[in-house]
Amino acid sequence: MNASPTLTERWLARVAPVKPGETRALLWSFAYFFFLLAAYYVLRPVRDEMGLAGGIRNLPWLFTATFFVMLAAVPLFGALVARVPRRRFIPLVYHFFAANILIFWLLLTFRVGMAETARVFFVWISVFNLFAVSVFWSFMADLYRSEQGKRLFGFIAAGGSAGALLGPLIAVTLAESLGRANLLLIALVLLEAAVFCAMRLEAAAPSLKAGEGEAPQAAGAPPEAGLGGGWISGLMMVLRSPYLAGIALWVALLSMAGTFLYFQQLGIVAALSDDPNHRTAIFARIDLAVSLLTILVQFLATGRLIRRFGAGPAAAFLPLVFAAGFLALALTPMLWVVIAFQALQRAANFAISNPAREVLFTVLGREEKYKAKYVIDNVVFRGGDAASGWLYHALRGSGMEPSTISLATVPVAAGWLALALLLGREHERRSPKDSSSTSAEK
Repeated sequence: MNASPTLTERWLARVAPVKPGETRALLWSFAYFFFLLAAYYVLRPVRDEMGLAGGIRNLPWLFTATFFVMLAAVPLFGALVARVPRRRFIPLVYHFFAANILIFWLLLTFRVGMAETARVFFVWISVFNLFAVSVFWSFMADLYRSEQGKRLFGFIAAGGSAGALLGPLIAVTLAESLGRANLLLIALVLLEAAVFCAMRLEAAAPSLKAGEGEAPQAAGAPPEAGLGGGWISGLMMVLRSPYLAGIALWVALLSMAGTFLYFQQLGIVAALSDDPNHRTAIFARIDLAVSLLTILVQFLATGRLIRRFGAGPAAAFLPLVFAAGFLALALTPMLWVVIAFQALQRAANFAISNPAREVLFTVLGREEKYKAKYVIDNVVFRGGDAASGWLYHALRGSGMEPSTISLATVPVAAGWLALALLLGREHERRSPKDSSSTSAEK
């Protein structure tokens, strides 16, 4: 005899297509991502201001340093995933970053080597962002089947957007009164709250198997075990699999387009103010506008769009926005266009295309979800940042105007869109067609 749905379940069913047995895990997933992105978005304006303070011309060097740090982290992460059970390595990762935040707070508070600290902080937070979010989505892809991901990843992503709304609000309100250093302590508390939610989600995870009476996805090792193998296996998975290589190329193109737009944004903000706390607040206001638009789309449309059109067309929405945005910038290179473009592309990314891209991983085995995904989300993305930063620097150094660079990026975005559609077709081919099917890589 089925129990009557609780008040929470009835309310949740109005905003998410949740099924029996999924409520607890879904709410803990939402809260986990909420606190994780709230912590990051308290730190993000501090990072942007420090990058600006160091000079826009130095940013390619910082992007390059970030890429090499990512490369150095690959064997460490691979060893951790291979040997440590999921329930232990996820808290370990976040506790490590929390300790880093405390060290940076001490350095900034006591003004120790401010120029060097600013550069290291910029690189560190660029690593932290991708690493922490990649671990989160690997966890989600491990817990939720493909069908569940299509229904629920939009709602889970909205938890991150709600956190991305809170973080800039905190920074806007407190940056100039508390100072940027003390924002780090707030971020530390939020990050530890995310760890608590991750541990509660681990306890609630078995309930997901009850959805529609389906058996759990049987790919790879059980979640309580380490995955085994060496760190290089994640890279080899990407090189051997056309599907994973296609996702990697999608991410590299996202990195290039985002880097080009980011450089144009920094140039505009640099002309507005010389005060570091005021510039931190400006970046926080931009983040706030993005978060408001993102969370609105996620609650109202993301799940419906992915379920109706599939992961490929949803992932293709972002390159479509970039193509239109760069065309607008080429024709009208003005401040309001850059701000509107930034808000729209980030909202499209966080609200629609990123949840869709994460759905692409749900048809893979556990090793691909952690090892290969880490290579794609971190090494490929930050490698794309480094290469794109130097490319933009070279184009500007050759005398090419930002409007011309924007126009040249439009056909690249068109190719990126076609790639997303091809990935969507392959995802549908790999997805189980009935409850007895299981999905695995290759």
